[in-house]
Amino acid sequence: MASLVLTDSSQLTSDSQHLGDYCCNPLSLGYIQDMIEKNIPGINVTSLKIGYTIIQLQSPDCKHSHDFILEMLIFQDIENGYFLNVNTQVERVCKQLAADPNLKGGYNAIGFSQGAQFLRAVAQRCPTPPILNLISIGGQHQGVYGVPDCGYPKHKYCDYIRKILTHAAYFSWVQKELVQAEYWHDPLKEDEYRQASIFLADINNEKVKNATYRENLLRLNSFVLVKFNNDTIVQPKETEWFGFYKPGQAKDFYTLQESDLYTQVRFTILSFLNLCSW
Repeated sequence: MASLVLTDSSQLTSDSQHLGDYCCNPLSLGYIQDMIEKNIPGINVTSLKIGYTIIQLQSPDCKHSHDFILEMLIFQDIENGYFLNVNTQVERVCKQLAADPNLKGGYNAIGFSQGAQFLRAVAQRCPTPPILNLISIGGQHQGVYGVPDCGYPKHKYCDYIRKILTHAAYFSWVQKELVQAEYWHDPLKEDEYRQASIFLADINNEKVKNATYRENLLRLNSFVLVKFNNDTIVQPKETEWFGFYKPGQAKDFYTLQESDLYTQVRFTILSFLNLCSW
């Protein structure tokens, strides 16, 4: 889970994650980190990553070059965005955040694309240290039904992922091994989705109702959802505001207020929810 952690004297933090990205990409997360540091004097920015660290890669005799270490770190961070179980990623990030004494007062979190729903899972499952404000930019909170553009379209992984999601997203081994399958939401197979989904159906309280999830989410000071009106990657873009296809078809949509999450009061989020479009 490639993330940015920002801390200052008030101990505020921000995390960011994006599909196909890695922790230190100078054209994306690295650029955002640099921009924040320049515009907010005194803030400290650290990248959270799910991958090898330099210490883990170095052999006792230090034969590995720095370039090799960096390449391995980047590859592992990108690969885990596709193939490391989301629940494992969330658990690791929770441990990293809890181990940082600078974050004990709380932090702000910003999630890009799939990172948004992953960070929401952190808020719901790991209230210590607390997320104070959560910003979701293009997140897929009701899942996706359509394969997004891949950050590396010519890579063999992209074609592999497309084929697997189209035909076998709810196979147990696919759920365990393919990140995008864990938030694949087929409106033509709602029952199968709720039964088989090991991540999204859980954090959306569509399995066994978890009152703690609701209570932890309500601790947020604010929850900002940013939707891209001309989004051609996330399908459907309505998921960025907790909307989705109505069951049994893939043409008409329901809104957050019409969703089961709202009507069955699984989450009472409108009191601190801000909807923004771009």
